Amino acid sequence: MITKEQIQYLAGTIFEEIVGFRRHLHMNPELSFKEFQTSAFIKDKLTQWGIPFESMANTGVVGLIKGDLPSDQVIALRGDIDALPILEANDQPYASQNPGVMHACGHDVHTSSLLGAAYILNQLKAEYGGTIKLIFQPGEEVLPGGASIMITEGVLENPKPQFIIGQHVMPLIDAGKVGFRSGIYMASTDELYVTVKGKGGHGAQPQQNIDPVLITAHIIVALQQIVSRNADPRLPSVLSFGKVIANGATNIIPNEVKMEGTFRTLNEEWRAEAKRLMKKMAEGIAESMGGSCVFDIHHGYPFLINEEKLTASTRAYAEDYLGVENVLDLDIWMAAEDFAYYSQVTDACFYRLGTGNAAKGTTYSVHHPNFDVDEDALKISTGLMAYIALKQLGN
Repeated sequence: MITKEQIQYLAGTIFEEIVGFRRHLHMNPELSFKEFQTSAFIKDKLTQWGIPFESMANTGVVGLIKGDLPSDQVIALRGDIDALPILEANDQPYASQNPGVMHACGHDVHTSSLLGAAYILNQLKAEYGGTIKLIFQPGEEVLPGGASIMITEGVLENPKPQFIIGQHVMPLIDAGKVGFRSGIYMASTDELYVTVKGKGGHGAQPQQNIDPVLITAHIIVALQQIVSRNADPRLPSVLSFGKVIANGATNIIPNEVKMEGTFRTLNEEWRAEAKRLMKKMAEGIAESMGGSCVFDIHHGYPFLINEEKLTASTRAYAEDYLGVENVLDLDIWMAAEDFAYYSQVTDACFYRLGTGNAAKGTTYSVHHPNFDVDEDALKISTGLMAYIALKQLGN
Protein backbone atom coordinates (compact mmCIF):
# COMPACT_ATOMS: atom_id res chain seq x y z
CA MET A 1 0.00 0.00 0.00
CA ILE A 2 1.30 3.42 -0.96
CA THR A 3 1.84 5.70 2.01
CA LYS A 4 1.81 9.45 2.45
CA GLU A 5 5.43 9.24 3.54
CA GLN A 6 6.42 7.60 0.24
CA ILE A 7 4.89 10.44 -1.71
CA GLN A 8 6.41 13.10 0.53
CA TYR A 9 9.81 11.48 0.11
CA LEU A 10 9.53 11.44 -3.69
CA ALA A 11 8.28 15.03 -3.69
CA GLY A 12 11.34 15.98 -1.66
CA THR A 13 13.76 14.26 -4.02
CA ILE A 14 12.36 16.11 -7.04
CA PHE A 15 11.76 19.48 -5.37
CA GLU A 16 14.90 21.23 -6.62
CA GLU A 17 14.30 19.91 -10.14
CA ILE A 18 10.71 21.21 -10.10
CA VAL A 19 11.95 24.62 -8.98
CA GLY A 20 14.30 24.49 -11.95
CA PHE A 21 11.39 23.62 -14.24
CA ARG A 22 9.41 26.55 -12.90
CA ARG A 23 12.29 28.99 -13.38
CA HIS A 24 12.94 27.78 -16.91
CA LEU A 25 9.29 28.25 -17.82
CA HIS A 26 9.16 31.63 -16.09
CA MET A 27 12.17 32.81 -18.08
CA ASN A 28 10.64 31.62 -21.35
CA PRO A 29 6.94 32.55 -21.26
CA GLU A 30 4.75 32.21 -24.34
CA LEU A 31 1.37 33.73 -25.13
CA SER A 32 -1.85 31.75 -25.47
CA PHE A 33 -1.90 29.18 -28.27
CA LYS A 34 1.73 30.02 -29.12
CA GLU A 35 3.30 27.85 -26.39
CA PHE A 36 5.54 25.91 -28.78
CA GLN A 37 8.70 25.84 -26.64
CA THR A 38 6.68 25.14 -23.51
CA SER A 39 4.96 22.23 -25.23
CA ALA A 40 8.31 20.85 -26.40
CA PHE A 41 9.69 21.15 -22.85
CA ILE A 42 6.76 19.16 -21.43
CA LYS A 43 7.09 16.48 -24.10
CA ASP A 44 10.82 16.18 -23.42
CA LYS A 45 10.25 15.52 -19.71
CA LEU A 46 7.47 13.01 -20.33
CA THR A 47 9.67 11.22 -22.87
CA GLN A 48 12.56 11.05 -20.38
CA TRP A 49 10.24 9.43 -17.84
CA GLY A 50 8.68 7.01 -20.33
CA ILE A 51 5.20 8.53 -20.08
CA PRO A 52 3.25 8.28 -23.34
CA PHE A 53 1.50 11.40 -24.60
CA GLU A 54 -0.34 12.93 -27.53
CA SER A 55 -0.69 16.47 -28.82
CA MET A 56 -4.03 18.26 -28.70
CA ALA A 57 -5.27 21.78 -29.44
CA ASN A 58 -2.02 22.36 -31.35
CA THR A 59 0.25 23.16 -28.37
CA GLY A 60 -1.53 21.10 -25.71
CA VAL A 61 -0.10 17.84 -24.37
CA VAL A 62 -2.03 14.95 -22.84
CA GLY A 63 -0.01 12.31 -21.00
CA LEU A 64 -1.30 8.98 -19.75
CA ILE A 65 -0.05 6.95 -16.78
CA LYS A 66 -1.55 3.50 -16.24
CA GLY A 67 -1.08 1.76 -12.93
CA ASP A 68 0.06 -1.85 -13.18
CA LEU A 69 -2.67 -3.20 -10.90
CA PRO A 70 -6.11 -3.99 -12.36
CA SER A 71 -8.62 -1.11 -12.23
CA ASP A 72 -10.89 0.64 -14.72
CA GLN A 73 -10.85 3.93 -12.78
CA VAL A 74 -9.73 7.00 -14.75
CA ILE A 75 -9.09 10.50 -13.43
CA ALA A 76 -7.66 13.66 -14.99
CA LEU A 77 -5.24 16.26 -13.63
CA ARG A 78 -4.98 19.61 -15.37
CA GLY A 79 -2.36 22.35 -15.57
CA ASP A 80 -2.41 25.36 -17.91
CA ILE A 81 0.71 26.48 -19.76
CA ASP A 82 0.24 29.97 -21.29
CA ALA A 83 1.52 33.37 -20.13
CA LEU A 84 0.20 36.95 -20.28
CA PRO A 85 1.09 40.04 -22.37
CA ILE A 86 2.64 41.85 -19.38
CA LEU A 87 6.10 43.43 -19.05
CA GLU A 88 7.66 41.89 -15.95
CA ALA A 89 8.91 44.36 -13.31
CA ASN A 90 10.78 41.84 -11.16
CA ASP A 91 14.59 41.71 -11.22
CA GLN A 92 14.94 38.07 -10.22
CA PRO A 93 17.55 36.03 -12.12
CA TYR A 94 14.69 33.95 -13.54
CA ALA A 95 12.69 36.97 -14.76
CA SER A 96 11.14 36.78 -18.21
CA GLN A 97 13.56 36.94 -21.11
CA ASN A 98 10.70 37.55 -23.51
CA PRO A 99 9.94 41.30 -23.16
CA GLY A 100 6.25 42.04 -22.82
CA VAL A 101 5.34 38.45 -21.95
CA MET A 102 5.21 37.16 -18.37
CA HIS A 103 3.98 34.24 -16.32
CA ALA A 104 1.98 36.62 -14.14
CA CYS A 105 -0.77 34.12 -13.33
CA GLY A 106 1.31 31.22 -12.08
CA HIS A 107 0.88 28.89 -15.02
CA ASP A 108 4.60 28.13 -14.79
CA VAL A 109 3.86 26.79 -11.30
CA HIS A 110 0.87 24.79 -12.54
CA THR A 111 2.88 23.20 -15.35
CA SER A 112 5.94 22.36 -13.28
CA SER A 113 3.76 21.04 -10.44
CA LEU A 114 1.85 18.74 -12.79
CA LEU A 115 5.15 17.50 -14.18
CA GLY A 116 6.27 16.77 -10.63
CA ALA A 117 3.06 14.92 -9.86
CA ALA A 118 3.52 12.96 -13.09
CA TYR A 119 7.02 11.92 -12.03
CA ILE A 120 5.78 10.71 -8.64
CA LEU A 121 2.81 8.84 -10.08
CA ASN A 122 4.98 7.21 -12.71
CA GLN A 123 7.51 6.08 -10.10
CA LEU A 124 4.76 4.38 -8.12
CA LYS A 125 2.70 2.85 -10.94
CA ALA A 126 3.67 -0.71 -10.02
CA GLU A 127 1.83 -0.24 -6.73
CA TYR A 128 -1.58 1.07 -7.82
CA GLY A 129 -4.39 0.52 -10.29
CA GLY A 130 -6.17 2.99 -12.48
CA THR A 131 -5.32 5.51 -15.18
CA ILE A 132 -4.31 9.15 -14.78
CA LYS A 133 -4.65 11.66 -17.61
CA LEU A 134 -2.21 14.56 -17.46
CA ILE A 135 -3.74 17.55 -19.25
CA PHE A 136 -1.24 20.31 -20.09
CA GLN A 137 -3.65 22.84 -21.53
CA PRO A 138 -2.87 25.86 -23.72
CA GLY A 139 -4.72 29.14 -24.02
CA GLU A 140 -6.43 29.60 -20.66
CA GLU A 141 -6.05 33.37 -20.78
CA VAL A 142 -7.96 34.20 -23.98
CA LEU A 143 -11.28 33.28 -25.54
CA PRO A 144 -12.45 30.76 -26.52
CA GLY A 145 -10.18 29.10 -23.92
CA GLY A 146 -8.03 26.06 -24.51
CA ALA A 147 -10.27 23.93 -22.29
CA SER A 148 -13.20 24.29 -24.68
CA ILE A 149 -11.01 23.29 -27.62
CA MET A 150 -9.53 20.28 -25.85
CA ILE A 151 -12.98 19.09 -24.80
CA THR A 152 -14.16 19.37 -28.41
CA GLU A 153 -11.11 17.40 -29.52
CA GLY A 154 -11.94 14.63 -27.04
CA VAL A 155 -9.67 15.18 -24.04
CA LEU A 156 -12.38 13.76 -21.76
CA GLU A 157 -12.79 10.63 -23.87
CA ASN A 158 -10.78 7.50 -24.69
CA PRO A 159 -10.38 6.87 -21.81
CA LYS A 160 -13.10 8.90 -20.14
CA PRO A 161 -12.17 10.23 -16.68
CA GLN A 162 -14.70 10.04 -13.89
CA PHE A 163 -13.61 13.50 -12.77
CA ILE A 164 -10.94 16.18 -13.16
CA ILE A 165 -8.84 18.05 -10.60
CA GLY A 166 -6.90 21.29 -10.99
CA GLN A 167 -4.97 23.68 -8.80
CA HIS A 168 -4.25 27.41 -9.12
CA VAL A 169 -1.83 29.68 -7.29
CA MET A 170 -3.21 32.26 -4.83
CA PRO A 171 -0.89 34.91 -3.34
CA LEU A 172 -3.52 35.79 -0.72
CA ILE A 173 -2.86 32.40 0.92
CA ASP A 174 0.48 31.69 2.60
CA ALA A 175 2.76 29.14 1.00
CA GLY A 176 2.24 25.77 2.64
CA LYS A 177 -1.53 26.10 2.72
CA VAL A 178 -4.33 25.36 0.25
CA GLY A 179 -7.95 26.48 -0.03
CA PHE A 180 -11.20 24.80 -1.08
CA ARG A 181 -14.78 25.83 -1.81
CA SER A 182 -17.58 23.40 -2.60
CA GLY A 183 -20.29 24.28 -5.12
CA ILE A 184 -20.26 27.41 -7.28
CA TYR A 185 -16.84 29.01 -6.92
CA MET A 186 -15.82 31.25 -9.85
CA ALA A 187 -17.78 33.55 -12.16
CA SER A 188 -18.72 33.42 -15.79
CA THR A 189 -17.13 36.12 -17.91
CA ASP A 190 -18.25 37.95 -21.04
CA GLU A 191 -16.33 40.63 -22.94
CA LEU A 192 -18.15 43.78 -24.00
CA TYR A 193 -17.05 45.85 -27.00
CA VAL A 194 -19.10 49.00 -27.49
CA THR A 195 -18.91 51.69 -30.17
CA VAL A 196 -20.97 54.84 -29.64
CA LYS A 197 -21.37 56.94 -32.79
CA GLY A 198 -22.32 60.57 -33.03
CA LYS A 199 -21.29 63.62 -35.05
CA GLY A 200 -17.98 65.24 -34.23
CA GLY A 201 -17.02 68.86 -34.45
CA HIS A 202 -15.69 71.87 -32.60
CA GLY A 203 -16.01 71.79 -28.83
CA ALA A 204 -17.11 75.42 -28.84
CA GLN A 205 -20.14 74.60 -31.00
CA PRO A 206 -21.88 71.70 -29.25
CA GLN A 207 -25.22 72.60 -30.83
CA GLN A 208 -23.86 71.51 -34.21
CA ASN A 209 -22.65 68.13 -32.96
CA ILE A 210 -23.99 64.88 -31.55
CA ASP A 211 -21.56 64.29 -28.72
CA PRO A 212 -20.64 60.57 -28.40
CA VAL A 213 -18.57 61.29 -25.30
CA LEU A 214 -21.62 62.54 -23.42
CA ILE A 215 -23.71 59.66 -24.75
CA THR A 216 -21.05 57.20 -23.58
CA ALA A 217 -21.00 58.74 -20.12
CA HIS A 218 -24.76 58.29 -19.82
CA ILE A 219 -24.48 54.69 -21.00
CA ILE A 220 -21.75 53.78 -18.51
CA VAL A 221 -23.72 55.18 -15.59
CA ALA A 222 -27.02 53.71 -16.73
CA LEU A 223 -25.64 50.21 -17.28
CA GLN A 224 -24.65 50.00 -13.62
CA GLN A 225 -28.36 50.21 -12.80
CA ILE A 226 -28.84 46.82 -14.44
CA VAL A 227 -26.63 45.29 -11.75
CA SER A 228 -28.02 47.38 -8.88
CA ARG A 229 -31.72 47.31 -9.84
CA ASN A 230 -32.31 44.25 -12.03
CA ALA A 231 -30.08 41.60 -10.48
CA ASP A 232 -31.19 39.64 -7.45
CA PRO A 233 -29.10 41.25 -4.67
CA ARG A 234 -28.27 37.75 -3.41
CA LEU A 235 -26.59 36.95 -6.72
CA PRO A 236 -23.09 38.39 -7.24
CA SER A 237 -22.73 40.35 -10.48
CA VAL A 238 -19.91 42.59 -11.67
CA LEU A 239 -19.95 45.02 -14.60
CA SER A 240 -16.72 46.91 -15.25
CA PHE A 241 -15.44 49.03 -18.12
CA GLY A 242 -11.66 49.27 -18.16
CA LYS A 243 -11.07 50.91 -21.51
CA VAL A 244 -12.70 54.04 -22.96
CA ILE A 245 -11.24 55.76 -26.03
CA ALA A 246 -12.57 59.12 -27.21
CA ASN A 247 -9.94 60.21 -29.70
CA GLY A 248 -10.70 63.91 -29.69
CA ALA A 249 -8.94 66.81 -28.01
CA THR A 250 -9.67 69.66 -25.59
CA ASN A 251 -11.69 71.40 -28.30
CA ILE A 252 -12.54 68.53 -30.61
CA ILE A 253 -15.57 66.29 -30.19
CA PRO A 254 -14.86 62.96 -31.94
CA ASN A 255 -17.23 61.12 -34.23
CA GLU A 256 -17.23 58.01 -32.05
CA VAL A 257 -16.16 56.56 -28.74
CA LYS A 258 -15.07 52.97 -28.13
CA MET A 259 -15.18 51.21 -24.79
CA GLU A 260 -14.45 47.71 -23.55
CA GLY A 261 -15.56 45.94 -20.42
CA THR A 262 -16.47 42.71 -18.72
CA PHE A 263 -19.60 41.25 -17.18
CA ARG A 264 -19.40 38.45 -14.61
CA THR A 265 -21.97 36.52 -12.64
CA LEU A 266 -22.82 33.09 -11.22
CA ASN A 267 -26.12 32.21 -12.90
CA GLU A 268 -26.59 31.36 -16.57
CA GLU A 269 -30.20 32.56 -16.81
CA TRP A 270 -29.40 35.94 -15.29
CA ARG A 271 -26.25 36.13 -17.40
CA ALA A 272 -28.29 35.91 -20.61
CA GLU A 273 -30.96 38.34 -19.37
CA ALA A 274 -28.41 40.90 -18.19
CA LYS A 275 -26.68 40.94 -21.57
CA ARG A 276 -30.03 41.46 -23.30
CA LEU A 277 -30.86 44.36 -20.99
CA MET A 278 -27.43 45.98 -21.40
CA LYS A 279 -27.62 45.92 -25.17
CA LYS A 280 -31.18 47.27 -25.19
CA MET A 281 -30.39 50.07 -22.73
CA ALA A 282 -27.21 51.21 -24.46
CA GLU A 283 -28.81 51.28 -27.89
CA GLY A 284 -31.87 53.08 -26.52
CA ILE A 285 -29.86 55.79 -24.77
CA ALA A 286 -27.72 56.44 -27.83
CA GLU A 287 -30.77 56.68 -30.09
CA SER A 288 -32.62 59.00 -27.69
CA MET A 289 -29.64 61.38 -27.76
CA GLY A 290 -29.37 61.39 -31.54
CA GLY A 291 -26.56 58.88 -31.93
CA SER A 292 -26.22 55.15 -32.34
CA CYS A 293 -24.54 52.28 -30.52
CA VAL A 294 -23.03 49.00 -31.62
CA PHE A 295 -23.01 46.71 -28.56
CA ASP A 296 -20.95 43.60 -29.29
CA ILE A 297 -20.79 40.82 -26.68
CA HIS A 298 -18.17 38.08 -26.84
CA HIS A 299 -19.58 35.12 -24.93
CA GLY A 300 -16.90 33.87 -22.55
CA TYR A 301 -16.32 31.17 -19.96
CA PRO A 302 -19.18 29.71 -17.90
CA PHE A 303 -19.19 29.74 -14.12
CA LEU A 304 -17.07 27.16 -12.33
CA ILE A 305 -18.69 24.66 -9.99
CA ASN A 306 -16.85 22.28 -7.67
CA GLU A 307 -18.81 19.05 -7.35
CA GLU A 308 -19.65 18.68 -3.67
CA LYS A 309 -18.77 15.02 -2.99
CA LEU A 310 -15.56 15.17 -5.01
CA THR A 311 -14.52 18.44 -3.35
CA ALA A 312 -15.29 17.09 0.13
CA SER A 313 -13.16 13.99 -0.39
CA THR A 314 -10.35 15.94 -2.06
CA ARG A 315 -10.32 18.39 0.83
CA ALA A 316 -10.18 15.51 3.32
CA TYR A 317 -7.15 14.07 1.51
CA ALA A 318 -5.48 17.50 1.57
CA GLU A 319 -6.10 17.71 5.31
CA ASP A 320 -4.54 14.29 5.74
CA TYR A 321 -1.49 15.25 3.66
CA LEU A 322 -0.94 18.78 5.02
CA GLY A 323 -2.75 18.89 8.35
CA VAL A 324 -6.18 20.39 9.01
CA GLU A 325 -4.64 23.72 10.00
CA ASN A 326 -3.21 24.15 6.50
CA VAL A 327 -6.47 23.70 4.60
CA LEU A 328 -8.65 26.80 4.38
CA ASP A 329 -12.19 27.71 3.35
CA LEU A 330 -12.53 29.91 0.26
CA ASP A 331 -15.19 32.47 -0.58
CA ILE A 332 -16.72 33.03 -4.02
CA TRP A 333 -14.15 34.44 -6.43
CA MET A 334 -15.45 36.71 -9.21
CA ALA A 335 -12.51 36.08 -11.49
CA ALA A 336 -13.03 33.54 -14.28
CA GLU A 337 -11.18 30.40 -15.37
CA ASP A 338 -11.69 28.20 -18.39
CA PHE A 339 -11.39 25.16 -16.11
CA ALA A 340 -15.09 25.97 -15.74
CA TYR A 341 -15.70 24.23 -19.08
CA TYR A 342 -14.54 20.95 -17.57
CA SER A 343 -16.79 21.50 -14.55
CA GLN A 344 -19.79 21.91 -16.84
CA VAL A 345 -19.36 18.47 -18.43
CA THR A 346 -17.85 16.29 -15.69
CA ASP A 347 -17.32 16.29 -11.94
CA ALA A 348 -14.54 18.71 -11.09
CA CYS A 349 -12.57 20.11 -8.17
CA PHE A 350 -10.48 23.28 -8.52
CA TYR A 351 -8.51 24.27 -5.43
CA ARG A 352 -6.07 27.04 -4.54
CA LEU A 353 -2.37 26.64 -3.82
CA GLY A 354 -1.01 29.25 -1.44
CA THR A 355 2.08 31.05 -2.78
CA GLY A 356 2.13 34.18 -0.61
CA ASN A 357 4.94 35.25 1.71
CA ALA A 358 5.09 38.88 2.85
CA ALA A 359 8.75 38.58 3.87
CA LYS A 360 9.67 37.41 0.36
CA GLY A 361 7.43 39.98 -1.38
CA THR A 362 5.20 37.40 -3.06
CA THR A 363 1.85 38.93 -2.17
CA TYR A 364 1.26 40.84 -5.40
CA SER A 365 -1.94 39.86 -7.17
CA VAL A 366 -1.94 37.67 -10.22
CA HIS A 367 -1.76 39.70 -13.47
CA HIS A 368 0.50 42.24 -11.73
CA PRO A 369 3.96 42.99 -13.23
CA ASN A 370 5.54 42.27 -9.83
CA PHE A 371 3.74 38.96 -9.32
CA ASP A 372 5.98 36.17 -8.06
CA VAL A 373 5.58 33.09 -5.88
CA ASP A 374 7.24 31.67 -2.79
CA GLU A 375 8.79 28.62 -4.39
CA ASP A 376 8.46 26.73 -1.12
CA ALA A 377 4.88 26.18 -2.33
CA LEU A 378 6.34 23.69 -4.80
CA LYS A 379 7.27 21.49 -1.83
CA ILE A 380 3.61 20.57 -1.51
CA SER A 381 2.13 21.26 -4.95
CA THR A 382 3.54 18.11 -6.55
CA GLY A 383 3.12 15.65 -3.71
CA LEU A 384 -0.35 16.85 -2.78
CA MET A 385 -1.68 16.45 -6.32
CA ALA A 386 -0.17 12.97 -6.59
CA TYR A 387 -1.57 11.99 -3.19
CA ILE A 388 -5.05 13.25 -4.09
CA ALA A 389 -4.94 11.35 -7.36
CA LEU A 390 -3.97 8.07 -5.73
CA LYS A 391 -6.52 8.41 -2.94
CA GLN A 392 -9.25 9.17 -5.44
CA LEU A 393 -8.28 6.04 -7.37
CA GLY A 394 -8.77 4.04 -4.19
CA ASN A 395 -5.08 3.41 -3.49
